Amino acid sequence: MADVTRRMLDLLSLLQTKRQFTGAELVTRLGVSDRTVRRDIDRLREYGYPVDAAPGPGGHYRLTAGRAIPPLMFDDDEVVALMLALAANASADPGHPGSIGEAMTRAYGKLDQVLPARLAMSAAAVRASIEAEAFRAPMIDIADITRIATAIHEHRELEFDYRRGGQATHRRVEPHRQVHHLLRWYLVAWDLDKDDWRVFRTDRINHLGVRTSGFEPREMPEDAALDLVKAGVKRSSRKAVVTVEASVDDVAAVLAFESIEVEVVGEHRTRVTLRCEDWHWLLFNLSHLECAFAIDEPAEWSEAIECFAASVAGR
Repeated sequence: MADVTRRMLDLLSLLQTKRQFTGAELVTRLGVSDRTVRRDIDRLREYGYPVDAAPGPGGHYRLTAGRAIPPLMFDDDEVVALMLALAANASADPGHPGSIGEAMTRAYGKLDQVLPARLAMSAAAVRASIEAEAFRAPMIDIADITRIATAIHEHRELEFDYRRGGQATHRRVEPHRQVHHLLRWYLVAWDLDKDDWRVFRTDRINHLGVRTSGFEPREMPEDAALDLVKAGVKRSSRKAVVTVEASVDDVAAVLAFESIEVEVVGEHRTRVTLRCEDWHWLLFNLSHLECAFAIDEPAEWSEAIECFAASVAGR
Protein backbone atom coordinates (compact mmCIF):
# COMPACT_ATOMS: atom_id res chain seq x y z
CA MET A 1 0.00 0.00 0.00
CA ALA A 2 2.87 2.36 0.79
CA ASP A 3 4.27 1.90 -2.73
CA VAL A 4 0.86 2.65 -4.25
CA THR A 5 0.52 5.80 -2.15
CA ARG A 6 3.98 7.02 -3.13
CA ARG A 7 3.29 6.31 -6.80
CA MET A 8 0.01 8.23 -6.64
CA LEU A 9 1.78 11.21 -5.07
CA ASP A 10 4.49 11.06 -7.74
CA LEU A 11 1.82 11.02 -10.46
CA LEU A 12 -0.01 13.95 -8.89
CA SER A 13 3.27 15.88 -8.57
CA LEU A 14 3.91 15.43 -12.29
CA LEU A 15 0.42 16.54 -13.26
CA GLN A 16 0.63 19.61 -11.01
CA THR A 17 3.50 20.97 -13.13
CA LYS A 18 0.70 22.07 -15.54
CA ARG A 19 2.36 20.13 -18.36
CA GLN A 20 0.63 17.68 -20.64
CA PHE A 21 1.97 14.12 -20.42
CA THR A 22 1.43 11.27 -22.84
CA GLY A 23 0.74 7.85 -21.42
CA ALA A 24 4.18 6.71 -22.59
CA GLU A 25 5.86 9.58 -20.72
CA LEU A 26 4.06 8.68 -17.49
CA VAL A 27 4.97 5.01 -17.93
CA THR A 28 8.65 5.96 -18.26
CA ARG A 29 8.70 8.46 -15.39
CA LEU A 30 6.80 6.26 -12.95
CA GLY A 31 8.37 2.95 -14.01
CA VAL A 32 5.05 1.13 -14.29
CA SER A 33 2.89 -0.36 -17.04
CA ASP A 34 0.45 1.54 -19.21
CA ARG A 35 -2.38 -0.35 -17.52
CA THR A 36 -1.19 0.80 -14.09
CA VAL A 37 -1.05 4.43 -15.26
CA ARG A 38 -4.64 4.25 -16.49
CA ARG A 39 -5.75 2.67 -13.23
CA ASP A 40 -3.97 5.36 -11.19
CA ILE A 41 -5.54 8.10 -13.31
CA ASP A 42 -8.98 6.63 -12.62
CA ARG A 43 -8.15 6.46 -8.90
CA LEU A 44 -7.18 10.17 -8.88
CA ARG A 45 -10.50 11.01 -10.48
CA GLU A 46 -12.30 9.01 -7.79
CA TYR A 47 -10.47 11.12 -5.19
CA GLY A 48 -11.80 14.27 -6.86
CA TYR A 49 -8.77 15.34 -8.90
CA PRO A 50 -9.93 16.64 -12.32
CA VAL A 51 -7.63 14.75 -14.71
CA ASP A 52 -8.45 15.41 -18.35
CA ALA A 53 -7.51 12.88 -21.05
CA ALA A 54 -7.20 13.49 -24.79
CA PRO A 55 -7.39 10.17 -26.70
CA GLY A 56 -5.79 9.13 -29.98
CA PRO A 57 -2.49 10.19 -31.60
CA GLY A 58 -1.01 13.08 -29.67
CA GLY A 59 -3.21 12.16 -26.71
CA HIS A 60 -2.23 13.29 -23.23
CA TYR A 61 -3.21 13.63 -19.59
CA ARG A 62 -3.36 16.90 -17.67
CA LEU A 63 -5.06 18.48 -14.68
CA THR A 64 -8.05 20.61 -15.64
CA ALA A 65 -7.52 24.31 -14.98
CA GLY A 66 -9.72 26.28 -12.61
CA ARG A 67 -9.92 23.79 -9.75
CA ALA A 68 -8.21 24.13 -6.39
CA ILE A 69 -5.75 21.28 -5.82
CA PRO A 70 -4.57 20.36 -2.30
CA PRO A 71 -0.88 21.26 -1.89
CA LEU A 72 1.80 18.55 -1.80
CA MET A 73 4.86 18.57 0.44
CA PHE A 74 8.35 18.43 -1.07
CA ASP A 75 10.12 15.09 -1.00
CA ASP A 76 13.81 14.63 -0.14
CA ASP A 77 15.08 14.84 -3.72
CA GLU A 78 13.10 18.02 -4.39
CA VAL A 79 14.51 19.69 -1.27
CA VAL A 80 18.07 18.81 -2.31
CA ALA A 81 17.40 20.13 -5.83
CA LEU A 82 16.08 23.41 -4.39
CA MET A 83 19.12 23.86 -2.15
CA LEU A 84 21.54 23.17 -5.00
CA ALA A 85 19.70 25.55 -7.34
CA LEU A 86 19.64 28.34 -4.75
CA ALA A 87 23.32 27.88 -3.89
CA ALA A 88 24.44 27.86 -7.53
CA ASN A 89 22.31 30.75 -8.75
CA ALA A 90 22.85 32.99 -5.74
CA SER A 91 26.59 32.89 -6.45
CA ALA A 92 26.03 34.55 -9.86
CA ASP A 93 24.77 37.76 -8.29
CA PRO A 94 26.68 40.21 -6.06
CA GLY A 95 23.65 40.25 -3.75
CA HIS A 96 22.71 43.93 -3.81
CA PRO A 97 19.46 44.78 -1.98
CA GLY A 98 16.44 43.98 -4.13
CA SER A 99 18.35 41.73 -6.54
CA ILE A 100 17.49 38.14 -7.46
CA GLY A 101 20.73 36.96 -5.87
CA GLU A 102 19.97 38.67 -2.58
CA ALA A 103 16.53 37.04 -2.45
CA MET A 104 18.03 33.64 -3.27
CA THR A 105 20.63 34.05 -0.55
CA ARG A 106 17.92 34.79 2.00
CA ALA A 107 15.82 31.83 0.83
CA TYR A 108 18.88 29.57 0.94
CA GLY A 109 19.46 30.49 4.55
CA LYS A 110 15.92 29.92 5.76
CA LEU A 111 14.43 27.11 3.65
CA ASP A 112 15.01 24.49 6.31
CA GLN A 113 13.14 26.67 8.85
CA VAL A 114 9.82 26.23 7.02
CA LEU A 115 10.10 22.50 6.34
CA PRO A 116 9.04 19.52 8.46
CA ALA A 117 11.77 18.19 10.71
CA ARG A 118 12.81 15.28 8.45
CA LEU A 119 13.13 17.46 5.36
CA ALA A 120 14.72 20.29 7.33
CA MET A 121 17.53 17.93 8.32
CA SER A 122 18.18 17.08 4.65
CA ALA A 123 18.25 20.77 3.70
CA ALA A 124 20.60 21.67 6.55
CA ALA A 125 22.91 18.76 5.70
CA VAL A 126 23.14 19.82 2.06
CA ARG A 127 23.86 23.45 2.95
CA ALA A 128 26.63 22.41 5.35
CA SER A 129 28.26 20.19 2.75
CA ILE A 130 28.61 22.46 -0.31
CA GLU A 131 30.34 25.59 -1.51
CA ALA A 132 29.53 27.40 -4.76
CA GLU A 133 32.09 29.36 -6.73
CA ALA A 134 31.06 32.94 -7.35
CA PHE A 135 30.75 34.04 -10.96
CA ARG A 136 29.47 37.36 -12.17
CA ALA A 137 26.24 37.83 -14.10
CA PRO A 138 24.35 41.10 -14.65
CA MET A 139 22.36 42.14 -11.59
CA ILE A 140 18.58 42.03 -12.02
CA ASP A 141 16.05 43.77 -9.77
CA ILE A 142 13.62 41.06 -8.66
CA ALA A 143 10.84 43.67 -8.60
CA ASP A 144 11.30 44.15 -12.37
CA ILE A 145 10.94 40.41 -12.95
CA THR A 146 7.70 40.47 -10.95
CA ARG A 147 6.33 43.53 -12.78
CA ILE A 148 7.07 41.96 -16.16
CA ALA A 149 5.48 38.67 -15.08
CA THR A 150 2.35 40.50 -13.94
CA ALA A 151 2.12 42.46 -17.20
CA ILE A 152 2.48 39.25 -19.24
CA HIS A 153 -0.19 37.51 -17.17
CA GLU A 154 -2.64 40.44 -17.34
CA HIS A 155 -1.81 41.38 -20.96
CA ARG A 156 -0.74 44.91 -19.98
CA GLU A 157 1.66 47.09 -21.95
CA LEU A 158 5.04 48.04 -20.50
CA GLU A 159 7.09 51.19 -20.93
CA PHE A 160 10.72 51.72 -19.96
CA ASP A 161 14.02 53.37 -20.85
CA TYR A 162 16.42 50.99 -22.58
CA ARG A 163 20.20 51.42 -22.49
CA ARG A 164 22.26 50.10 -25.38
CA GLY A 165 25.61 51.25 -26.77
CA GLY A 166 25.76 54.28 -24.47
CA GLN A 167 22.35 55.54 -25.60
CA ALA A 168 18.93 55.33 -23.99
CA THR A 169 15.60 55.13 -25.79
CA HIS A 170 12.05 55.09 -24.46
CA ARG A 171 10.14 51.95 -25.42
CA ARG A 172 6.49 50.87 -25.29
CA VAL A 173 5.95 47.14 -25.69
CA GLU A 174 3.54 44.25 -25.38
CA PRO A 175 5.44 41.74 -23.18
CA HIS A 176 5.28 38.09 -24.16
CA ARG A 177 7.93 36.01 -22.35
CA GLN A 178 10.88 36.24 -19.97
CA VAL A 179 13.80 34.07 -21.03
CA HIS A 180 16.93 33.04 -19.13
CA HIS A 181 19.79 32.35 -21.54
CA LEU A 182 23.50 32.03 -20.77
CA LEU A 183 23.35 33.75 -17.35
CA ARG A 184 21.24 36.65 -18.60
CA TRP A 185 17.54 37.50 -18.43
CA TYR A 186 15.72 38.73 -21.54
CA LEU A 187 12.28 40.15 -22.31
CA VAL A 188 10.68 39.09 -25.59
CA ALA A 189 8.07 41.66 -26.58
CA TRP A 190 6.25 43.33 -29.47
CA ASP A 191 7.69 46.84 -29.83
CA LEU A 192 4.75 49.19 -30.47
CA ASP A 193 6.93 51.90 -32.05
CA LYS A 194 9.03 49.55 -34.23
CA ASP A 195 5.95 47.44 -35.07
CA ASP A 196 7.99 44.26 -34.74
CA TRP A 197 9.27 41.67 -32.27
CA ARG A 198 12.24 42.77 -30.17
CA VAL A 199 14.47 41.18 -27.52
CA PHE A 200 15.57 43.30 -24.53
CA ARG A 201 18.17 42.47 -21.90
CA THR A 202 16.43 42.94 -18.57
CA ASP A 203 19.54 44.38 -16.87
CA ARG A 204 19.49 47.26 -19.41
CA ILE A 205 15.89 48.23 -18.59
CA ASN A 206 15.33 51.31 -16.40
CA HIS A 207 12.24 53.09 -15.05
CA LEU A 208 9.99 50.13 -15.81
CA GLY A 209 6.28 50.81 -15.61
CA VAL A 210 3.11 48.80 -16.24
CA ARG A 211 0.56 50.71 -18.34
CA THR A 212 -3.21 50.48 -17.98
CA SER A 213 -3.50 49.74 -21.71
CA GLY A 214 -4.25 46.11 -22.47
CA PHE A 215 -3.57 44.04 -25.58
CA GLU A 216 -4.45 40.78 -27.30
CA PRO A 217 -1.44 38.39 -27.31
CA ARG A 218 0.15 37.93 -30.73
CA GLU A 219 1.32 34.70 -32.29
CA MET A 220 5.07 34.20 -32.00
CA PRO A 221 7.06 33.99 -35.26
CA GLU A 222 9.24 31.20 -33.83
CA ASP A 223 8.47 27.96 -32.01
CA ALA A 224 9.63 29.45 -28.71
CA ALA A 225 10.71 32.78 -27.27
CA LEU A 226 14.14 31.25 -26.66
CA ASP A 227 14.61 30.97 -30.43
CA LEU A 228 14.11 34.71 -30.79
CA VAL A 229 16.57 35.39 -27.99
CA LYS A 230 19.23 33.16 -29.52
CA ALA A 231 18.74 34.77 -32.92
CA GLY A 232 19.02 38.25 -31.42
CA VAL A 233 22.06 37.51 -29.27
CA LYS A 234 23.99 35.92 -32.14
CA ARG A 235 22.83 38.31 -34.89
CA SER A 236 26.37 39.55 -35.62
CA SER A 237 28.02 36.14 -35.16
CA ARG A 238 28.88 33.33 -37.58
CA LYS A 239 28.18 29.65 -37.53
CA ALA A 240 31.23 27.52 -36.78
CA VAL A 241 31.63 23.74 -36.98
CA VAL A 242 34.66 22.24 -35.26
CA THR A 243 35.83 18.64 -34.86
CA VAL A 244 37.68 18.27 -31.57
CA GLU A 245 39.83 15.33 -30.43
CA ALA A 246 38.13 15.24 -27.03
CA SER A 247 35.05 13.79 -25.38
CA VAL A 248 31.66 15.49 -25.36
CA ASP A 249 31.97 16.14 -21.63
CA ASP A 250 35.36 17.85 -22.04
CA VAL A 251 34.10 20.03 -24.88
CA ALA A 252 30.96 20.98 -22.98
CA ALA A 253 33.07 21.93 -19.95
CA VAL A 254 35.13 24.58 -21.80
CA LEU A 255 32.02 25.92 -23.55
CA ALA A 256 29.80 25.75 -20.48
CA PHE A 257 28.18 29.14 -21.01
CA GLU A 258 27.59 28.86 -24.74
CA SER A 259 24.68 27.51 -26.75
CA ILE A 260 26.17 24.54 -28.59
CA GLU A 261 25.18 21.38 -30.44
CA VAL A 262 27.46 18.37 -30.00
CA GLU A 263 27.77 15.10 -31.87
CA VAL A 264 29.94 12.10 -31.04
CA VAL A 265 31.86 11.17 -34.21
CA GLY A 266 34.35 8.70 -32.74
CA GLU A 267 36.14 7.64 -29.59
CA HIS A 268 37.26 10.87 -27.89
CA ARG A 269 36.18 12.86 -30.94
CA THR A 270 33.35 15.40 -30.94
CA ARG A 271 31.84 17.66 -33.58
CA VAL A 272 30.51 20.88 -32.09
CA THR A 273 28.35 23.47 -33.82
CA LEU A 274 28.00 26.96 -32.36
CA ARG A 275 27.92 30.64 -33.23
CA CYS A 276 30.65 33.10 -32.27
CA GLU A 277 32.05 36.46 -33.32
CA ASP A 278 35.47 35.47 -34.68
CA TRP A 279 38.16 32.79 -34.73
CA HIS A 280 40.18 34.47 -31.97
CA TRP A 281 37.43 33.70 -29.44
CA LEU A 282 37.14 30.13 -30.71
CA LEU A 283 40.89 29.52 -30.54
CA PHE A 284 41.14 30.97 -27.03
CA ASN A 285 38.42 28.71 -25.62
CA LEU A 286 39.40 25.51 -27.40
CA SER A 287 43.04 25.99 -26.38
CA HIS A 288 42.01 25.10 -22.83
CA LEU A 289 41.48 21.51 -23.99
CA GLU A 290 45.14 21.15 -25.06
CA CYS A 291 44.15 18.78 -27.87
CA ALA A 292 43.95 18.80 -31.66
CA PHE A 293 40.95 20.28 -33.43
CA ALA A 294 39.95 21.13 -36.99
CA ILE A 295 37.73 23.99 -38.17
CA ASP A 296 35.27 22.41 -40.62
CA GLU A 297 33.60 25.76 -41.34
CA PRO A 298 34.05 28.57 -42.09
CA ALA A 299 37.11 27.66 -44.17
CA GLU A 300 38.76 31.08 -43.83
CA TRP A 301 38.86 30.68 -40.04
CA SER A 302 40.82 27.45 -40.46
CA GLU A 303 43.29 29.24 -42.71
CA ALA A 304 43.58 32.17 -40.29
CA ILE A 305 44.35 29.86 -37.35
CA GLU A 306 46.95 27.96 -39.39
CA CYS A 307 48.68 31.25 -40.27
CA PHE A 308 48.56 32.32 -36.63
CA ALA A 309 50.04 29.00 -35.47
CA ALA A 310 52.83 29.29 -38.04
CA SER A 311 53.70 32.82 -36.89
CA VAL A 312 53.80 31.69 -33.26
CA ALA A 313 56.11 28.80 -34.21
CA GLY A 314 58.36 31.26 -36.05
CA ARG A 315 57.96 29.63 -39.44
